[in-house]
Amino acid sequence: MASKVVLITTFIFHVIAFALAVAAEQRRSTITSASISTIVVTSIKKGTVKQDQELTYMYCVYDSDIATGYGVGAFLFLMASQCIVMVASRCFCCGKALSHSSSRALAVILFIIVWVFFFIAEVCLLAGSVRNAYHTKYMTMFDDNPPSCETVRKGVFAAGAAFTFFTAVCSQFYYICYSKARESFNPYGIEAGVNMAAYK
Repeated sequence: MASKVVLITTFIFHVIAFALAVAAEQRRSTITSASISTIVVTSIKKGTVKQDQELTYMYCVYDSDIATGYGVGAFLFLMASQCIVMVASRCFCCGKALSHSSSRALAVILFIIVWVFFFIAEVCLLAGSVRNAYHTKYMTMFDDNPPSCETVRKGVFAAGAAFTFFTAVCSQFYYICYSKARESFNPYGIEAGVNMAAYK
């Protein structure tokens, strides 16, 4: 029987990872291309700039990069959940043999799918966090082209959240199928409930 502790723990971790990924998408950094004078110092607060009338330089103003922390948190919780499932199932390859049944076949398929979804989710979360934390700080002259204010693309954290959800669903079913296949394995090939006749 599948461990309820494992199922509940991984479910909670997946929910937290999904919520953090969604929060990261909503709070990802945005920019405002602004100007600054060489004489008067500007005041910056949450992406807004106050400036004088002599515009000399162009620079990038980023708002809060709290999405980076959310993304890293989602990355770690998803990894922790994956580790728990793989340790509980002995990474499918280790431990005692499994019965030749539909549960084992389904567990094999889900094992592959879980790792694919997990890898995509982790890549999205890690790439989004790294890009969100990267801020260009250089300036350009007012007559030049405006600076390249790079930010994480919209939808990167959302993709991570979506694949986190897919990973959560598939990993739960994978662990259940694995547990069924492990419990139904009979090393002697004798059906349960069938008694052997007395040997004479």
